[in-house]
Amino acid sequence: MLQPSKTKFRKQHKGRIHGKSYSGSKLNFGSYGLKAHSPGRISARQIEAARRAITKEMKREGRVWMWIVPDVPVTKKPREVRMGKGKVEFWVSRVHPGRIIFEVDGVSENIAKNALMLGAAKLPIKSLFIKRMGI
Repeated sequence: MLQPSKTKFRKQHKGRIHGKSYSGSKLNFGSYGLKAHSPGRISARQIEAARRAITKEMKREGRVWMWIVPDVPVTKKPREVRMGKGKVEFWVSRVHPGRIIFEVDGVSENIAKNALMLGAAKLPIKSLFIKRMGI
């Protein structure tokens, strides 16, 4: 499961996801990508499920890059316990609209599109298939 190896603080405020993503909004290495179209929080389990769906559909050909990291802790209290702070239950990544989530290269466009759409179905936010200009 994806999570940071060490953090400065155990817990964080929930915060809000405002505005668009300008850094990380263009394809770096791959020819095709999955771009976030709406804001949201994506858990480590959802990222891993999407990654597995993409690599399985591509039949382990080509290359996949992940550009989001779950580094925000989400705490939760067990049922029927006294007042307190709660423990870290899982890790999420805050995703702004316009952020590239996955990149793919080394496969044809229709295989890449099918794979990234299967991966997008595992995520809780709306996302778009994009390709590098000049291909």
